[in-house]
Amino acid sequence: MTFDLDQLSTWLLGFIWPFARIGAMLSISPLFGARTLPMRVRLMLALALTWAVFPLVGQVPSVDPLSLAGVLIMVNQLLIGTAMGLALQVAFAALLVAGQVIGASMGLGFASVVDPQNGIQVPVIGQLYFLLGALVFLAIDGHLALIQVLAQSFVTLPLGAQGPAPVLLRDLAVWSGLMFSEGTRLALPVVSVILLANLSLGVATRAAPQLNVFALGFSITLLLGFVTMVYALPNLGPLFQALLGRALEIARLAAVP
Repeated sequence: MTFDLDQLSTWLLGFIWPFARIGAMLSISPLFGARTLPMRVRLMLALALTWAVFPLVGQVPSVDPLSLAGVLIMVNQLLIGTAMGLALQVAFAALLVAGQVIGASMGLGFASVVDPQNGIQVPVIGQLYFLLGALVFLAIDGHLALIQVLAQSFVTLPLGAQGPAPVLLRDLAVWSGLMFSEGTRLALPVVSVILLANLSLGVATRAAPQLNVFALGFSITLLLGFVTMVYALPNLGPLFQALLGRALEIARLAAVP
């Protein structure tokens, strides 16, 4: 069995272009794109996924990869993969926002650790919420759902198709804005309790001016914050699961022409 140069070029392009879409998604998405994950592992995972979805690629456009059409196809693959990863990244960013709000209300805004996901300083509570969200993501097979959405994208939006749709930019902008509102909603139970505690301390200070509100208030808000978190964390799973469902739906829209 012999192969000519055109067939070999077509097969290589049928592998490289899907690899660009998959690699972009893995680099942007949480967990897969963590800095703690070695680049070699990420590369091997991208190669394995590309080999797995290769039968779904379909007909490969017969264009020169160095021509304008070939470059546009490569850019499209990178945009699709980036949009899919960004949609999921916003859901996890909402957890960091929730942790930031809770930590600031509890007086722990100064306590921060290095986030291994992004390599930046984040509040301790935010890192706790992020790790719990990662456990929820893995427990509900979110990583498998993301791979399924990625594989299905090669059917709904083949290599030669024009995409992603322009309306996706608007959807991503709206979805990114929801990061703050959803993060605040996740933090609302703890923040509400601490707000009531601060109001009570304010009334107590007016009634007893000799009360050391700074020493007493910090201990009370810290204790109430942790106690409220214990009771609020069981509800974090369903709320974040619904948030992940919306994120996967946005990722699915990234592959709609």
